[in-house]
Amino acid sequence: MRTREDIESYLMRSGLGHDNIGDKDMWLVREPATTEKIIVRLAGPVVIFRAKVMELGRVARREELFEALLRINASDMLQGSYGIAEDAVVLIAALRLENLDYNEFQGVIDDFSLAFTNHYEQLAAFRDAA
Repeated sequence: MRTREDIESYLMRSGLGHDNIGDKDMWLVREPATTEKIIVRLAGPVVIFRAKVMELGRVARREELFEALLRINASDMLQGSYGIAEDAVVLIAALRLENLDYNEFQGVIDDFSLAFTNHYEQLAAFRDAA
């Protein structure tokens, strides 16, 4: 069975900048290529990865954005997916802690990193210019 110490060791092994935030079971991870922030949190038997992509209040053409997100989820996302939470577009993934290994952990970070890089321009086009 994996523990929070395993998550700590995965973070150190990855070389990603990170800090404990909130409580001892939550980390703020800085993705180096884009400097985007990813929250990694233990929630019982699950490790949740989450990153805010954009505020919905700044979005024009919401229906078109939602369709684009669904298409990206179906074609480009391997580990996580785009969703909507707290009036924002977020990237989210969840993995079971019980058998989590470093490759799975790093796979989610890599998936998020690729999403930040590959989808930025497409999603930024939906931001309201005002």
